[in-house]
Amino acid sequence: MADDAAFASHPDVMTATAQGRLKTIIERIERLEEDKAAIAGDIKEVMAEAKGEGFDTKILRKVVRLRKQDKAKRQEEEAILDLYLSAIGEI
Repeated sequence: MADDAAFASHPDVMTATAQGRLKTIIERIERLEEDKAAIAGDIKEVMAEAKGEGFDTKILRKVVRLRKQDKAKRQEEEAILDLYLSAIGEI
């Protein structure tokens, strides 16, 4: 009986509540991973459609990434890029 009490108080043993909470969290993550895979598949289909219509998918991805950025930050980065390219004689 004393061994049971020592075992239950050991830091490597979870309470039933903690075990249940852990299981819930893991199941939520698994569902979200499934959703993420489905969304990635949907994006792949849209990109294939765009490519079929003659659009450059690499540029489309870049446009999407740029649209996520704050406009002022994007303009600042573009100005620095232009400065650097000019400094090395590329533009």
